Amino acid sequence: MIISDKLNEIIIRYEELLKELQEPDTASSPDKLRLLMKEQSELLPIVEAYEGYRTAEKNEADALSMLQSENDPELRALCKEELSEAKRQLKEFEDRINILLLPKDPNDDKNIVMEIRAGVGGDESALFAADLYRMYTNFAARNDWKTELVSFNENGLGGFKEITFMINGRGAYSRLKYESGVHRVQRVPETESGGRIHTSTATVAVMPEAEEVDVVINPEDIHWDVFRASGNGGQCVNTTDSAVRLTHYPSGIVISCQDEKSQLKNKDKALKVLRARLYELELEKKHNEEDDLRRSQIGSGDRSEKIRTYNFPQGRVTDHRIKLTLYKIDSIIDGDLDELITALSTADQAAKLLKINGSAA
Repeated sequence: MIISDKLNEIIIRYEELLKELQEPDTASSPDKLRLLMKEQSELLPIVEAYEGYRTAEKNEADALSMLQSENDPELRALCKEELSEAKRQLKEFEDRINILLLPKDPNDDKNIVMEIRAGVGGDESALFAADLYRMYTNFAARNDWKTELVSFNENGLGGFKEITFMINGRGAYSRLKYESGVHRVQRVPETESGGRIHTSTATVAVMPEAEEVDVVINPEDIHWDVFRASGNGGQCVNTTDSAVRLTHYPSGIVISCQDEKSQLKNKDKALKVLRARLYELELEKKHNEEDDLRRSQIGSGDRSEKIRTYNFPQGRVTDHRIKLTLYKIDSIIDGDLDELITALSTADQAAKLLKINGSAA
């Protein structure tokens, strides 16, 4: 493997960090110490992979040297095994290094705003939207992430016509960004007396939470309406004008928020959702400009793209982008998404590597 300039810079920088962390003035500055330790932890996987590569490289050279000088058949057979294992490890570490050196999505560590909307299928699609909401909140709980409800519109049967919520936790976007798109369910609704299987859909949008520096909003472009909240929300929910409706004139985006009893908190949540939506529009514009790269990855993330089918009679979940089918629908609906998400992430990394290697050829 030829050491790239980027890898060489990382190794040099890691050595510098170790020296800086040992300096007396670093220990006396908590902020500086925290930043240096964060940078070190980000570089450590790359350095460890490179050290593993160098060890495998030495093992390969030693095994090859012994094979060339050894005449004993048993020892030669042993050398061949060691040589084969060293080559396998070399390839493994090289692939790992290449993946670690891929450009990182700057939004990966961000919190997210997630929207789920019922699609085709009437009340059944609203019930499916509620199932997806529980699936994602359960997944968040498994990862010790915090969820915050922003707004919802119920259908009266326990389903949601639409629901917006936030998931706060390091790496939330990196794990859930592949969930945007149309989700399809095939099952017999509880209201179906004839036992016929119905097909319904719900649309999921996953947006990285945007900071004020990411999206600048002119207060004059916003109109606020306040009103009394309705539905569940506690004893005081209908006694004050705590609910808000935000209208953003340039984009036409309208956001309602009534989950909090405080009007100020509802306004803050509405602004967070607006920033996320405007940020997503900017990202989509950028992605369209990089259409080749986008096509090479596992999916466009477009809300109109059917990405997954949940078939209850067969007990299967199929992700159409990577053609993966898992026969554990109950655990997946209960929030066990790790196998699906890891497979999607791996496929995305492979597609990016293929793109880079193809360009370099």
